[in-house]
Amino acid sequence: MSVREVAALLRETGPALVLTGAGLSTESGIPDYRGPDGNRRVTPMSHQEFTATSEARQRYWARSFIGWQRFSAAEPNDGHLAVTDLQRAGALGAVITQNVDGLHQDAGTREVIELHGSLAEVVCLTCEGRVDRGLLQALMDDANPGFASRALGSVVDGSRVSSQIRPDGDIVLADEAVTTFVTPRCLACDADTLKPDVVFFGGAVPKPRVEQCYALTEAASALVVLGSSLKVMSGYRFVRRAAARGIPVVVITRGPTRGDAETTHRIDAPLGVTLAALTRAVGAQVA
Repeated sequence: MSVREVAALLRETGPALVLTGAGLSTESGIPDYRGPDGNRRVTPMSHQEFTATSEARQRYWARSFIGWQRFSAAEPNDGHLAVTDLQRAGALGAVITQNVDGLHQDAGTREVIELHGSLAEVVCLTCEGRVDRGLLQALMDDANPGFASRALGSVVDGSRVSSQIRPDGDIVLADEAVTTFVTPRCLACDADTLKPDVVFFGGAVPKPRVEQCYALTEAASALVVLGSSLKVMSGYRFVRRAAARGIPVVVITRGPTRGDAETTHRIDAPLGVTLAALTRAVGAQVA
């Protein structure tokens, strides 16, 4: 399948619904959980593990405290910018993203539904109080002077290499490096149950959000999947729904996907250069 064929489809169908995954953000320096072969490279902390003990939350926040410095500095790449351009050209419509990095919004994309939430917000599981992640970072910095330099010095690569950071802002640190970390507490109720407002593995996407995405899928003229292996059902279910309704499904990503049987148009290629080419093709046709 060629870029020009996909461009022709988008011109024929009108604004397509978009589903994006972690593969779209890899060119921004945020590696995904799986390699091009679809196999998981790292195992993220699960919802059950995070909520089970204070020690698990201490481990998560210590690692996230370090990872946030790099994660929050990531900028939209050519793929994100192309999605915005294609939206402005009328080829793409609303975007359902499985990513929690906010890079679509930073690129100027409109109508973004964050399926798994956003790392920019933190919620207390005890009282439901909320705090901005940037403010929480500053509070953790004050409560843990010198922790970053000690923790980064405790591992050979300093956890600075891109293979260490994860799509949820977590990184790899040895357990012994986090035992002195002071876990952040809720500003309202003082509980140590603060959690980024994202759906961890094993958690459930809020039902109203799922229903909103189903409604968008059923009304779509086409569904375009970008940078997702569709291994996780939370995103794959929309591909299944679209295919069941006879809606064309375009997939642009590296490697095989779980939804290959439901795909009508498939491009196995890097996202940035491919979406830039698609923008040019659509622009040439629109003009």
